[in-house]
Order: sequence, then C-alpha cells, then structure tokens
Amino acid sequence: MQELTHFIGGKHVKGTSGRFADVFNPATGEVQAKLPLASVAETDAAVANAAAAQPAWAATNPQRRARVLMEFVRLLNRDMDKLAEALSREHGKTVPDARGDVQRGLEVVEFCIGAPHLLKGEYTDSAGPGIDMYSMRQALGVVAGITPFNFPAMIPMWKFAPAIACGNAFILKPSERDPSVPLMLAELMLEAGLPEGILNVVNGDKEAVDAILDNGTVQAVGFVGSTPIAQYIYARGCANGKRVQCFGGAKNHMIVMPDADMDQAADALIGAGYGAAGERCMAISVAVPVGDQTADALIEKLVPRIEKLKIAPYTGGEDVDYGPLVTAEAKSRVLGLIESGIEQGAELVIDNRDFSLQGYEDGFFVGPHLFDRVTREMDIYKQEIFGPVLSTVRAENYEDALAHAMDHEYGNGTAIFTRDGDTARDFANRINIGMVGINVPIPVPLAYHTFGGWKKSGFGDLNQHGPDAFRFYTRTKTVTSRWPSGLKEGGEFHFKQMD
Repeated sequence: MQELTHFIGGKHVKGTSGRFADVFNPATGEVQAKLPLASVAETDAAVANAAAAQPAWAATNPQRRARVLMEFVRLLNRDMDKLAEALSREHGKTVPDARGDVQRGLEVVEFCIGAPHLLKGEYTDSAGPGIDMYSMRQALGVVAGITPFNFPAMIPMWKFAPAIACGNAFILKPSERDPSVPLMLAELMLEAGLPEGILNVVNGDKEAVDAILDNGTVQAVGFVGSTPIAQYIYARGCANGKRVQCFGGAKNHMIVMPDADMDQAADALIGAGYGAAGERCMAISVAVPVGDQTADALIEKLVPRIEKLKIAPYTGGEDVDYGPLVTAEAKSRVLGLIESGIEQGAELVIDNRDFSLQGYEDGFFVGPHLFDRVTREMDIYKQEIFGPVLSTVRAENYEDALAHAMDHEYGNGTAIFTRDGDTARDFANRINIGMVGINVPIPVPLAYHTFGGWKKSGFGDLNQHGPDAFRFYTRTKTVTSRWPSGLKEGGEFHFKQMD
C-alpha cells in the first residue's frame, strides 16, 4: 500500500509521529493509501524551515516572483489530466468536475501574476514643508492555509498563490481525505522555480491544526470548512494574535419567481443541487418557488431530469453526472438527514434511499433525492446536508421568499431566477448574503473579484482571492521622510558669523 508523505523544504519527508490516516477510494470503499499525521514537533519544524527561507523570497522583486507563478500555470496546463485523475480517484468527483477544480484554482494563479501592480504602494510628495510620505505593502512572513476535502486543488491555490506572490512562505495543511493533489501542486511549484521551503505541505489532523494556530511564527491563517471549526480556528487564531480569515458552512437558496423560465431554472437546479454529489459550499440546496403554481411547475420539470441523472465512479466516462460521497461517514450522515426529513413531515418526491450501484456496492454512493413542502423547522432546512438532496420550500410571495434566505443563519450564496429587472435589482440590493446570482445558479466570482460569505458563513474582515487576498497577506508600512535642506550649495571655506 502506498505511504504518502509531507513536503517540507522542497523534499518529500516521511512522517515520524507513528500516526496515520486511511485514504479511501470512495467508489469502492477500499483503502488506497496511508497518510502520516504530523505531530506538533513536525509542524513546528516545517514552520521553522519556511521562516528560514522567507526573507530571501520577500527580497526577490515581485516581477520575478510572478514569473514563477507564470511557469506554474504552464505546468498546471501540462499536467491537467494527471491532476484531475488523481483528484477524482481520492475525492470521487467526475473527471470533468475535477478539471474544473484545477481550472478555477489556476485562474486565481493567473490573477496573482499581476502582483507587481497589486503590491504597489502610495506616495505623496510635499505632504509638509520638505516632507514626503509613502506607504509600502510588505509580506507578513510565514502564513498558513487549512483547506477542505471538497476542492483539493482549487482552494489550496486560492490560499497559497496570493500569499506566495506577496513574498510570504506558506504552510499548507490540506484535508487528510484527499491529500495527493496538494502534494503534486507543491512539486509543480518547485519545478516552476519556487525556492525550497517557501511552500510546505504538512498533513495532519487537529494536532497539526492546533500546532499551526499556536505557533508564534505563523502570522496569518486561512481556513475553509464547516462553521463550528471555522469559529474554533478564528477564535483561537485571533487569541494568539494572528490575522485570520475563515469560511464556514452554507445553505444556499434559489428563489424562482413566477415569471422565470422554468426549463432554465430546472436545469440550473439540477447542476447546482446535484453536481459534485452536493459536496460544494456554493451548492443550491434549497429551491424557493414563489406560489403553489410556480412550485408545481418547477417540480414537474425537475422530476424527469433527476430521474435521468447518471451516477457512477469517475472511470464511468465523461457523461457521468456525479460520483460517490467522500467517506462512509458522509454517506451515513446524509442518509440520516433524509430520514429526519421524512420523520419531520417533508414530502419525499424522489426517494433513492435504497440506491446501490452494481459492482460498487461498497462505495459511498447516494442516489439523488428531492423533497417538497419543506419548512424552516426541519433539520434538512436548517443544516448543510452536503449531499445530493434538494429541498423545495414553497413561498407565498416574493417577500416571503426573500425572508427565507435573509433569516437563515448562513449567508454564503444565493440566486434568483426572474425575467423582471426591478425584482432582480431589489433582490441584489436587499439580500444579506455575500454572493448573489441573477439567473446564475452558482455565483462564484471570477478570480479578480473576491469570494466570501456573510453571517455564519464567514469570519474575518477580508475575503478570498481578488484584491482582498493581497490585503490579507500583506501589512502596510507608512514612511514619513524629511531631508535636511541647504546642503546643495556645497561646502563652506570660511568661518560663518554667529547669528
């Protein structure tokens, strides 16, 4: 069986803690690799390695740092299929979806190639008599990212690309469920010309996370995952004086107005609700049709589309719609929430609780489910399911639909489908959610805008990627200078009389 490693100081390093985690093939349920779990000492050693390498990297001019990222983009494109296959093998998502995972990370790297412009400071001459003033953006030093299983390529790149472009060294603690792609990314960064020690990958569990949070050398931490862990990391990191950005759970609503194109809305919900088996923080898990007539029409459109979904392992071809969940525990949790929905009175329109894929009976597959007449009190409405389950909540009118999204504790993403510009504009202005789609079901911003949710979906003042990333990974130093005047006339060769 393959034994994976850490990546420290530009080299693969075997674990020494004696603790390991199993890495599964979600399609078969088989263990395919062992992953070392770092101790506090191993984590601290990686941080020390990064700290030793960082000053020389920060002293490298931004244009040269950007050239490393430029070469990294070329290598990502070269190895796209290799990365996608490794990602699918450990996560379970389809190969086209895995390519998209890599691509959306690549786009952030492309944005970071503009670091020389993004890191420019400000300058004021003659701020006072003979006084000039200027500000500089400088690297923090050693920073860290703790990233989730559902995007093992994209989110690590969202974190380390801007951090490294700013001149920092980076400690990446990826998910222990699908760690191979982060290790491959570190190899490619080294091949692209990144100095050893600037990007270190430390695999581990809570022990490694706490070691990062408690290490005084680490200046900033970024996290993506569940809300309870986001709150924990934010509180502990801030208590230790670090700059922290944490992104948590989601419950994304899609409002469907009576004037919406029902075919367009149904197609959008299929992709947004069931793509990647629902394991996306931007998945639409709640459809909110306005009025019973709209709801009936939407359900009528959804049912045949859901029944045609193809569920299979990533080896099943390019036309597979989604694959297994990432672990047996994830499957058990999703099925448990489905049972709670039935017990609490929701109408299960499409029931695939007995779904089993021939030849892959031990895999972590869950068939698509559709609920109707879901209410606010139900667990399937309140909790992030993170599985192929779409809930339909019937709203009496537009204000009722708006209130559902606004009153929920999560505020990551939302969407509205309508032909009316006034309704769309009102929705975009009033909604208390960080990312909004208008006839767009998954409104993930492009790399040059920022990504971040509100309420219990986001903790911290600055978002991911876009200009906010360069603000997060630098601190501003302002210099006020005055130079003595009168020296330009040269030396004097006689005694000056006393004034």
